[in-house]
Amino acid sequence: MTAASAVEAVYRIESARIIAGVARIVRDVGIAEELAQDALVAALEQWPESGVPDRPGAWLMATAKHRAIDLVRRKETYARKLAEVGRAVEDVAPPAEPADPDDIDDDLLRLIFTACHPVLSTQARIALTLKLLGGLTTEEIARAFLTAEPTVAQRIVRAKRSLAKAGVPFEVPYGADRAARLGSVLDVIYLIFNEGYSATAGDDLVRPALCEDALRLSRVLAGLMPGEPEVHGLNALLEIQASRIPARTGPGGEPVLLADQTRTKWNRLLIRRGVEALHRAGGGPYGPYTLQAAIAACHAQAVRYEDTDWAMIATLYGQLAAVAPSPVVELNRAVAVSMAEGPAAGLELVDALADEPALKDYHLLPSVRGDLLARLGRAEEARTEFERAASLARNARERVLLLERAARTAPETGR
Repeated sequence: MTAASAVEAVYRIESARIIAGVARIVRDVGIAEELAQDALVAALEQWPESGVPDRPGAWLMATAKHRAIDLVRRKETYARKLAEVGRAVEDVAPPAEPADPDDIDDDLLRLIFTACHPVLSTQARIALTLKLLGGLTTEEIARAFLTAEPTVAQRIVRAKRSLAKAGVPFEVPYGADRAARLGSVLDVIYLIFNEGYSATAGDDLVRPALCEDALRLSRVLAGLMPGEPEVHGLNALLEIQASRIPARTGPGGEPVLLADQTRTKWNRLLIRRGVEALHRAGGGPYGPYTLQAAIAACHAQAVRYEDTDWAMIATLYGQLAAVAPSPVVELNRAVAVSMAEGPAAGLELVDALADEPALKDYHLLPSVRGDLLARLGRAEEARTEFERAASLARNARERVLLLERAARTAPETGR
């Protein structure tokens, strides 16, 4: 490995911690990222001649921190900033215990909460999190979300400016504020994973790289906040969902429905990790991510599709609807009820959702309805629903699958 490739590899792994460590000194994630990149440039200049250090990550961190300290010294007198800057210098004593027992003194966790701050839009939080914590380039983020690179670049720049303008403190919130802020962090990680697991648009159903980034972030968060049940719940959900990725598409990238998946392709290691994380989430009361993880575990632990405990899944969806009401949750509950009690019972629940504004353009509503109608022998109506679902689907792979289901249903109508 050349020195240049070593620099790039180490920076990719360590960049989040370097930015986090520097941000504690300069209190600005935008400036912190610039200083971290300055350290990267210094490494690219020096390592080819001096050789790769024994601890390359520590070298980059020290270089970036020293530049941060120099920056602070230039801006303000050394005497006024000494106490604040001193925490970041390795030869001073560690800080005193936080005044509040619920405080967490971890730079990486501070960076996570800052990047996912509610002052930013959801798309800005996602882009900034992938840039600062995922180590992705702007080009990689744009490609993953099928978005123009300049759009993503502007989104990230505006996010950094918004954080600076709002004076968002570089800290881990505690007390009553933590629960609300933690929800934003979990939502961002989940949205990143979901876009990889079931892409909303484009030609590919699955984008595994995004799933891997989200899964890594969830593991980091679980390690940093071991006392938060919902953190383990999200981690459990992503581990179990990720286990199915190899079976979700066929040789040509076409979607494979859950009932038709080859379960021997499911990753048993990820399932085991997910179940262990679910146990760490505790015995309840469960939050929305833990409940979704419990549902995923029901699927994962069924050896065959026919062995699935649909009654338990329907019950869990009922509990999920109580803690996180959503038309999509109700739609999923209807599917579980249809499997546990029959398609007529499921169709009754689905028809009750027909006028939900949130589901007006949601392709899975007519898709589910088409499946239930087909199971009831109402082929003509089922075909119409599958065609409508295909017209609403933004993902090319899903659209093809729905049209194929419509075509398979059509012969039964006598056409």
